[in-house]
Amino acid sequence: MENQKMENLLNLALAAGRQDLEQSESLRTGYDPRQRTWEVIVKYTGSMDPLREQGIGVYELLHQFAVLTVPEALVEWMSLLPQIEYVEKPKRLLFAADQARAASCIDLVQTEERGGGPYLTGRGVICAVIDSGIDYFHEDFRNPDGTTRILELWDQSLDRVFSREEINQALETGSRPAARERVPSADGSGHGTAAAGLMAGNGRESGGRYRGPAFESDLLVVKMGTADPLGFPRTTELMKGLDYAARFAAGRQQPLAINISFGNTYGSHSGTGLLGAYIDSISRFGRSSIVIGTGNEGAAAGHAAGVLKDREEKRELSVSPYETSLSIQLWKRYGDEFQIRLTAPSGRVLGPLPPVPGPQVLESGNTRILLYYGEPGPFSSAQEIYFEFLPARGAYLDSGLWTFSLTPERILDGRFDFWLPAASGLNRSTGFLEPSPELTLTVPSDTALAVSVGAYDSRRRTYADFSGRGFTRLTGQIKPDLAAPGVGLTAPKSGGGYETVTGTSFASPIAAGAAALLMQWGIVDGNDPFLYGEKVRAYLIRGVRRLPGFDRWPNPQMGWGALCLRDSLPLP
Repeated sequence: MENQKMENLLNLALAAGRQDLEQSESLRTGYDPRQRTWEVIVKYTGSMDPLREQGIGVYELLHQFAVLTVPEALVEWMSLLPQIEYVEKPKRLLFAADQARAASCIDLVQTEERGGGPYLTGRGVICAVIDSGIDYFHEDFRNPDGTTRILELWDQSLDRVFSREEINQALETGSRPAARERVPSADGSGHGTAAAGLMAGNGRESGGRYRGPAFESDLLVVKMGTADPLGFPRTTELMKGLDYAARFAAGRQQPLAINISFGNTYGSHSGTGLLGAYIDSISRFGRSSIVIGTGNEGAAAGHAAGVLKDREEKRELSVSPYETSLSIQLWKRYGDEFQIRLTAPSGRVLGPLPPVPGPQVLESGNTRILLYYGEPGPFSSAQEIYFEFLPARGAYLDSGLWTFSLTPERILDGRFDFWLPAASGLNRSTGFLEPSPELTLTVPSDTALAVSVGAYDSRRRTYADFSGRGFTRLTGQIKPDLAAPGVGLTAPKSGGGYETVTGTSFASPIAAGAAALLMQWGIVDGNDPFLYGEKVRAYLIRGVRRLPGFDRWPNPQMGWGALCLRDSLPLP
């Protein structure tokens, strides 16, 4: 029987063998084979001192969440302590300008000659970018005198916080190589630099042309650590970054707008789980607003869904050659009962699979399948059935068509959803033959209290088909809340100059910058001291514009509509 205080995937990972962990990215995330420790997320009450006394690393977050580093032999013991409420495994996060400002009606509140209207620049608001870092040497993140606009830069990979003074000393050297000797933090992918620029860059290198909405805001930057060998951070790094940003802004008594342009496909897509609960708790802390992109899985073939009634339903999955591993989640209501059969490319039928809680092992041809029937938890009423496909021999899975057959037995609701990992981590032809584009928003953009942002093409005034769609599963919450320009944007490039970027990773910071402008108007300028959190979402939705091509609003593609900041403000 699995430990019901631990997440299903963590139970399976702990039961897996060493070879399974080596082959499966999903299972090994959070495991350090050299130290034989697991990094886990916990919700707790009381004191964590008994854990520290046993040599467990404890990183306490706000609101009685924590990230623990636990020796493998102590994971079970730790989970059974009375102060530990629930334990989850970390997940890998993936990456999901001038015209954008005009399309989002931001230019209309940034013209000083408007005749008495507000001039909103982000002044007095902290814009936090939790991402891959920043090119702090780029002119767009400097003041007119050449000093930095960055209050602090926490580089998790270096485990160092660089102050404004240290960054200014680095800038005074006059060159990037010399600056890096003083402050050795760099943005290798450029993702964070682009996101920061689209949210709050001042366009100084372009004469102001390519500036973000909150171009006079203060910047707070977190470069997430990349312990993953493929260079991707984990949800634990994101949670630590949120904790740091929230505490920093509260200490300065400044409003805080946070942008998150990362996500993954693991979860029930209902806003549940410890990560979603923690983001919601930060949304209620201080005067903050959190904005998250919905990911780029809308046009991928990674989601298949349906409703079981009185007949069998089948979903076919194509696995391309040279796929080294593959995880598949099947989510359903706990009260629904149905048989599952799995037909391999060879024609061999596995099943019906026994619906017993805990791990099982199946094998067909060159593919070994770890199967786990999960149980509902305190943060989710849904049931997960998890499949991990691993090579039984050699390096690759059996390619071809795998068919999932679901036969109803006792059905209360009947809704079922399959999800694959993000398309960027799979070979191009791996996917469901009949995918469902709805419910492709990535986690944690399904979080209830965050503002979730999809992407549209502002030149053509059309929805961007890659943009992750809602609504949330089971709860039916309207997500995305709105859409922002996310196609062909001009953003600061790490190393200097600019580049063209596309994705919800870059629509999100446009909306986050708009949220910062609202907070300036309300809190800093004294028009509404309570303009943060849910009130920011309400104001943003108030001003949206509807694009042609949709018969129903709100809709799963664009939520309530396209961002228009000018109409969000209660102005004549």
